[in-house]
Amino acid sequence: MEFIGVLVPIFSIFAIGYIGIKFLRIDIKPISTMTLYLMSPFLAFRTFYQNDLNMDYLYLGTFLIVLCLISLLFCYVVGYFRKWDQPVQSGFILASVFMNNGNYGAPLVLLVFGEEGFHYAIILMVLQTLIMCTIGIYFAAKGGTSGRRVKISPLKDVVKVPIVYGAILGIILNLIGFHINEQMMTAIDMVSDATIPTIMIVLGMQLAKIKLSDLELGRVSLAVVFRLVLAPIIAFFLTLPLPLDEMVKDILIITAAMPTAANTTMYALQFGSRPGFVSSVTLITTLLSIITLPLLLIFLV
Repeated sequence: MEFIGVLVPIFSIFAIGYIGIKFLRIDIKPISTMTLYLMSPFLAFRTFYQNDLNMDYLYLGTFLIVLCLISLLFCYVVGYFRKWDQPVQSGFILASVFMNNGNYGAPLVLLVFGEEGFHYAIILMVLQTLIMCTIGIYFAAKGGTSGRRVKISPLKDVVKVPIVYGAILGIILNLIGFHINEQMMTAIDMVSDATIPTIMIVLGMQLAKIKLSDLELGRVSLAVVFRLVLAPIIAFFLTLPLPLDEMVKDILIITAAMPTAANTTMYALQFGSRPGFVSSVTLITTLLSIITLPLLLIFLV
C-alpha cells in the first residue's frame, strides 16, 4: 500500500493536465516553452547548488553515462535494422533511454532504503538531470530537424536552452561556497518547486491528445520492454565491478528500472520529436511499473 501511495500523487498531477485539455482546451506549447526556458533552469540551479559534490558523484556518474551510452547503442541498432527515420529514432531514444528517478525514483528509494539510501537517490537525480538537459535535449532537437529545421544543428538548440547554464552556475557557486541570502533562495525555491508538477501537468495534457487508434504498438512495446526489463538487467551487470556497497548497487538497478521520465515529453513536444509516441511510452511504463518494480524489489531486497 505504501508503494501505491507513492504513485497516487503522480497520477493525480497527470490528471490535472488531462482535465485541462479535455474541458478547457488549453494550448500545451506555451506552457511547455515556459517550463523549459523559464522554470527548469531554477530547478537545475538549486539541484546542483544545494547538494554536496563528492566522490560518490564520480562512481554514480560513470554508471549513468555508461548506461546511457549502452541504451543509445541499443536504440541505434534497432533503428538501423528497422530503417527508422530520424524523428522516429529520436522519439524512441527519448522514450527508452531516460528514466524517472526524480519525483518517482527518489520517494521509492526513501520508502525502501530510508534516509541513507535517499542520499544516493538525490545524487542520481542530480546527475540524471544534467544528462537529460544535454543529451536528452540534443536528441529531441535532432528528431525535430525535418522540414524547416533540416539545416540547424541540434547542438545549437542545446546551447540555447538555459537549463545547462543553471546547472553550471549551481555547480560553480557550490564549489566556491557562495552564500545566497534567504530571501533570494525563497524565490528560487518557489520556481523550482513548481517546475516538476508543471512538467507532469504538460505530460497529462499531452496524454489527453492520444487516441488508442494512433498507438504504435510495435514500437511502444519495444520501448516499454527496454525501459522496464532490459535496462535493469544491463544495470545489474554494470554494477558488478563497481567498488560500492550492495545497497548502493541495488539502488542503481532500481533507478535503471524506473519508467520513462516526464521531462522527455516536454522535450519532444517543444522540438516536435514524436511527442505522442513519447508520452504514450511514459504513461504505459509508469502504469506497468506498478507490477515490475515490486517484482524487482522482491528479487533485490
